[in-house]
Amino acid sequence: MSWAAHEFENYFIQKHVGTKASFIAICLGAFLPDLFTKPFVYEHTTDAAHFHRGWPGVGFSHSLMFGVALALLILAVTKSRSWALGVLIGQWAHVLTDVSDTAGVMIFFPFSTQNVSISMWKHAAGQGRLGDAAAYYSGLGGIWDFFWFTMVLIFARRTLRADYFWSVVVPADLKVWAWIRRRWYLSDNGMLVLYRAYFLYGLSRMIAWFVYARFDVKVPWQPVWGGPNYIRGTHLMTGPWQHVVLSLTVGGIAFVAFLYLLWRTVGRRLWRRGIDPEIVERGSGLRVAFH
Repeated sequence: MSWAAHEFENYFIQKHVGTKASFIAICLGAFLPDLFTKPFVYEHTTDAAHFHRGWPGVGFSHSLMFGVALALLILAVTKSRSWALGVLIGQWAHVLTDVSDTAGVMIFFPFSTQNVSISMWKHAAGQGRLGDAAAYYSGLGGIWDFFWFTMVLIFARRTLRADYFWSVVVPADLKVWAWIRRRWYLSDNGMLVLYRAYFLYGLSRMIAWFVYARFDVKVPWQPVWGGPNYIRGTHLMTGPWQHVVLSLTVGGIAFVAFLYLLWRTVGRRLWRRGIDPEIVERGSGLRVAFH
């Protein structure tokens, strides 16, 4: 799993999708795979990794198909293209990031239950929340978080500016931001603080957990591939490499074919009747008087 990287990625993604996807939906999509699973994962101490990422279990939440299903459901119920696209992008970003730990993800579920992993850092959910965090920030997981933090500051820092928030983020999701403003009686500055808070939340988590691992539990810092080595990681990508490649190849082909059929039979019709934000329909020159 990844920790603060999921927060930082959202701002980097926002820079590239602009007004076509809701920022709130991107954040929600990135959060959903763990939202209903993590509390149960840490209680499932006998085989936490398999329960979290495998089948049977809740590993389907970390598949590409889960994001597709959520996007279609949102499009059918709300007709909002920006929310459907945002949830899909956010969920897929989460899935692709979690390929990096030793457990990996069932990326082509249900067409293949084989996990994909590059084993960059240890999946340590079996150690509980505190042990999991300490392990993550003792290996390359913490480096991964810092990488995305720097990516935002170098290539997407414009997304943190006030003018970007008011000219791109708010108009792309005007009704939701208007509701948030009314619900909590927020001023202009309050709205901007709320938007930036997710980034600061990720930064705070990254710093706090790293300090916890170094100075509280004092586990060794081992930023090497597959580390840290002081604990045993869980590997769910198993079997001969020929079996793994065959399973993923068949699953990938079946997944792409199913997506094509789904688009032709259901997705295209839902998309055509969907609605874009006004800023997309009228062009990027639109500015919203949000008061």
